[in-house]
Amino acid sequence: MTTDDDILITTFAERPELIPRMYDLHDTWPEFVQHDLLSASLHSRVIREFPEYCVVATEGDQVVARAMSVPFNSVLEGREETPDQGWDRVIAWAFRDRALGLDVTAASALEITVGTGHLGRGLSYRMLAAMRGAVAARGHDALLAPVRPNAKHLEPDTPMAEYVRLTRDEDGLPRDPWLRVHVRAGGVIEKVAPASMTVSGSLEQWRKWTGLPFDADGPVLVPDALTPVLCSLAHDQAVYVEPNVWVRHRL
Repeated sequence: MTTDDDILITTFAERPELIPRMYDLHDTWPEFVQHDLLSASLHSRVIREFPEYCVVATEGDQVVARAMSVPFNSVLEGREETPDQGWDRVIAWAFRDRALGLDVTAASALEITVGTGHLGRGLSYRMLAAMRGAVAARGHDALLAPVRPNAKHLEPDTPMAEYVRLTRDEDGLPRDPWLRVHVRAGGVIEKVAPASMTVSGSLEQWRKWTGLPFDADGPVLVPDALTPVLCSLAHDQAVYVEPNVWVRHRL
């Protein structure tokens, strides 16, 4: 449990009465991300099934931030701690391992979400620290994180492998603000997860999600997307494959 002024940060396991209120936040996640099929089916179950790995911040009786992580077994044949399919792969492994009763060997962050009214107050740093603490309390020696760089959408055509190498002249830290938070907190950038999330849908669905016409074949630049969305008129489909960046926090 951590406190600062009027903000209290605990795990959801310590305050299970807040679990039904986990989405009581105004956030900035783009609409299309919510249509990743694994996210749509499993995201709402994470805090209920892994409350000791998830943390919540409150100010008075208001939920102002949440952070989620999940444990999984990284040593089974065909697995690794930092899979190329990133977010999608670890959340799928976590629920499969829970269903089969398998031992867990690693823990991965899934998200840190700060309500829009509390941005710019350093709360993301504190939520990351609290999630690190929660994972350490479960006996893990590292928190892995498939990080979604929050300024990458401004450079959708830049390959992620190139983007992660961009640093600031004044201190050598990552130019991306969210990667910089992780590095300042002690995280080490390890590799790109080139296919961390996948969102596919009909052209009509994409028009609904984005307000864009999707009326030409080829890449479509979608606001808040980290890479272009690939559109096919003949097949009436568009597919978005999002790269993330694996960061390791040693605990």
